[in-house]
Amino acid sequence: MTAPQPRVILASGSPRRRELLGNLGVAFEVVVSGEAEDSQERDPARLALALGQLKARAVAAAHPDAVVIAADTVVALGGTLLAKPADEAENAEFLRQQSGRTQQVYTGVCVISPAGEQSGVERTDVTFRPLTEAEIEFYARSGEGLDKAGGYGIQGVGMALVERVEGDYSNIVGFPLALVLRLLRGAGVSALGQ
Repeated sequence: MTAPQPRVILASGSPRRRELLGNLGVAFEVVVSGEAEDSQERDPARLALALGQLKARAVAAAHPDAVVIAADTVVALGGTLLAKPADEAENAEFLRQQSGRTQQVYTGVCVISPAGEQSGVERTDVTFRPLTEAEIEFYARSGEGLDKAGGYGIQGVGMALVERVEGDYSNIVGFPLALVLRLLRGAGVSALGQ
């Protein structure tokens, strides 16, 4: 007889994270943490991890009996962190900076269960092809990148901006599935039939 599946809470309002977690066969509910995403941390890996932990801990405090999973994605280009653009103009500026260059995408994932806390960070390198000004303006006008770190969504039209990906594709979407699976299974959650 299989052990009962623990209650799982995704501490994120991201539709992409909801879709990916659902695709793993995990039953879950969504509770958005509401935590501010500002921090003085400048190291992108540490920042992604700290923000993921902050969100998970905020929700876990109110739901101590559940398995809570949270994630946060940070995009770094050289020494610059590219958050979610505030508007179309900033989105276009982000794309100009990334044109023909390689950026690093970091996602910090934190899982908290009654047994404890586990976390990790995934890194993926993404190289943009050289973009024309018309392409930059077209994409910024589309609005697709406004709610995404780095100002683009690789799972949409933003895929056309990318020349090469080195690492976990699902990390760029904001939910690195290999890391998520490892952490959830460590907390006693069955996924992908196991």
